[in-house]
Amino acid sequence: MPNEPAQQTVFLSYAHADQAQAQRLANVLQRSGLTVWWDALIEGGSSYATTIKDALAAADAVIVLWSRQSVESDWVRDEAAQGRDRRRLVPLSLDGTPPPLGFGQIQMIDISRWNGRSTAPLFQSIQRALATAMSGTAPAPPTAIGAPVTRRKSLLLGGGAIAALAGGGALAAWKSGLLGTASASSRSIAVLPFKNLSGDPAQAYLSDGLTDEIRSALTRNAGLQVLAGTSTNSVRDMTGSATAIARKLGVAYLLDGSVQRMGNMVQVATNLTDGSSGFSAWSQRVERPLGDMFAFESDIAQAVSSALSVQMATSAPAPGGTHNVQAYEAYLRGRALFNLAKDEASDNQARAYLQLAVEADPNFALAHAALSRTIAGIAAEHAAADELKGLYAQAIAEAQRSVDLAPTLPEANLALGYALFAGRLDLRGARPFYDRAYRFGRGDSDIVLLYALYNVRARRIAAAREAIERSLVLDPLNPRAFRAAGSIAFAARNYPEAAARYRRAIELNPAISNARAAMGDALLQMGRTAEARAAYEAEPHALYRWRGLAILEHRTGNDAAAQHAFEELVKAEGDAGMFQQAEVMAQWGQSDRAFAMLGRARAIGDSGMILLATDPFFDPIAKDPRFAATLRAIGFA
Repeated sequence: MPNEPAQQTVFLSYAHADQAQAQRLANVLQRSGLTVWWDALIEGGSSYATTIKDALAAADAVIVLWSRQSVESDWVRDEAAQGRDRRRLVPLSLDGTPPPLGFGQIQMIDISRWNGRSTAPLFQSIQRALATAMSGTAPAPPTAIGAPVTRRKSLLLGGGAIAALAGGGALAAWKSGLLGTASASSRSIAVLPFKNLSGDPAQAYLSDGLTDEIRSALTRNAGLQVLAGTSTNSVRDMTGSATAIARKLGVAYLLDGSVQRMGNMVQVATNLTDGSSGFSAWSQRVERPLGDMFAFESDIAQAVSSALSVQMATSAPAPGGTHNVQAYEAYLRGRALFNLAKDEASDNQARAYLQLAVEADPNFALAHAALSRTIAGIAAEHAAADELKGLYAQAIAEAQRSVDLAPTLPEANLALGYALFAGRLDLRGARPFYDRAYRFGRGDSDIVLLYALYNVRARRIAAAREAIERSLVLDPLNPRAFRAAGSIAFAARNYPEAAARYRRAIELNPAISNARAAMGDALLQMGRTAEARAAYEAEPHALYRWRGLAILEHRTGNDAAAQHAFEELVKAEGDAGMFQQAEVMAQWGQSDRAFAMLGRARAIGDSGMILLATDPFFDPIAKDPRFAATLRAIGFA
């Protein structure tokens, strides 16, 4: 409304080590009606220094959090100096540390004993100090006396909150300025599948693609907790009120809409609903050319963030898009087919569509990244041994092109990291791209999931656990995430946890590949052979079924059955299953044959080799000098 006053903005300056306390204060300030700007809001690809400079200049007040860490930070002192010079500074102390030289002229509020509540007298002191600073007069506020706070370790992912997920066990939850003790974060949101109003089911790829891209645009905002697609799609056919759907998903807001295509024009209606009241918080209906969809998706993300009073650090559109109608449509079709994970024919069709996309627009970075992932997927799932190196070389080339076009695009960095690791077994070369993918895509559950898997294969178990827990919070109904969590527990030799995670993956998707055999592996390591045999026999993927049975039958003394299973393994996959054959030989105590097979697997580019460092089935030969030499050859220290 024209007469409505503009929302006031607070800039929050702090040391990285104090991020957890900064998040707690930011949450309470936001709930009190202020817009809080802090560097967690800076999106991938933003100019860091320029963005901070602009935010400082625009802020109505500057809060500095002094601590033993921040008084040594040149960045914090510089930001505080700018707030002081503008007479907008509100200094707070987190642990009783006095301000550094040059900042003693403004009295400081010691919040080391603050309980985090907005009703506490200390927070009311902060509000009074802010009101004064926002007036530009900035007299010294009264000092609150308190004892130093007990320092606690914060989670690597910025947290401190604990979430208990049904069926998933206790998970250390991540905080992105949002998660607190409430059942749904005040800035949590689910993007429901947009409705296809074209009347043609074949056009569903457009509404599904738009849903995914809007969700992806929202994840770029560190101030939002965006539920991932797998969990959100669980309510696709659910009937009932918006409040019931929000309660089922555990989110505060729902974004839904509809898509109708008319030639090269697309009409999109969007609506943001408050999950607690069921009332609309914001809505719009627009008509755009199909080629403008990438910019439009960023516009929607900006509008939603504004409606939720969550400031975007930049209005720059997501990198890697296109304005070419033919390229965009082919990209959506190809990605939809690949996401089906149906069979070799659909994967090849997906590859064809994505090739059309990059031919129509050679600068379409997202399409190059998707094409790389598709080719690498075909190599891993369907290719013969003599096709592997050629396919992975193509996957690396497409991913490199994507990174060159859009260096901060998470999908591009993830595609290149995966292609280098799986295709060339280049552990060291892949790491910077996985790290960049995680840095720029921490809100995307799939990126976080694949980052977790890379970490466990690289023997970074703690980092893998933290990342997979983040993925499970983002997407608590994703069977692939639970399967990955099982793999991480298995590599850590925590077999009971691994079995439980695999079981949950199967409950969520009974048709999921390799979860039953993986659960059989965990049960076998626990000595529960009867249950393990049943799990192996139920595994639909022949490679893992026969490998598991060959190991189990040998352990139980049934040599004839073990030999039969091994022969079936060779028959099912040939050289493409060389890594699994090496696992069997290691378990059978035939170390020379195991090392010969590992050599062959490495020579042909068998992506199974990336599991070598953490695979318990190689424990019988792990102390052989040849094992360490093999690990060094593929980049493990």
